[in-house]
Amino acid sequence: MKIYFLRHGLADWPNWNRPDDDRPLTEEGKVEAAAVGMLLARLEIAPEIVTSPLPRASQTADIAGEYLKQKVRIDPLLRPGFNAVKLKQLIKKISGSSLMVVGHEPDFTRTIFELTGGNTKLAKTGVALVKLDPESMRGQLRWLVPPRFALK
Repeated sequence: MKIYFLRHGLADWPNWNRPDDDRPLTEEGKVEAAAVGMLLARLEIAPEIVTSPLPRASQTADIAGEYLKQKVRIDPLLRPGFNAVKLKQLIKKISGSSLMVVGHEPDFTRTIFELTGGNTKLAKTGVALVKLDPESMRGQLRWLVPPRFALK
């Protein structure tokens, strides 16, 4: 099974005075999400897309979903605190062999480490591919791409 981990885009608002969970993408975050979406579309992937309900993640997922021509589903399992146990629960809910999860750090770094032993750090709007055996929940990190490669 292929699991694509897509971290939400830039949502740093210097004078943000509302709850952190409400932060939306910045314009730069939207541009980076579109560039990554175009890059992924060129790879001709068609994963089921599941996102955290937080605006910065769901907006990132919606932008990627447009380019991949895939519907996006929101699942509270992807809220901050996501891990390999929650990933296994998500996998049981999908029908295909390819899943994109859109969420948060440091959750994705820890989850990728749990699955692969790979020590990574996903940049905002970075994407990683893990080839996973869903039975053993062991996998291999196949690639990790920061958004700057999509912007070229």
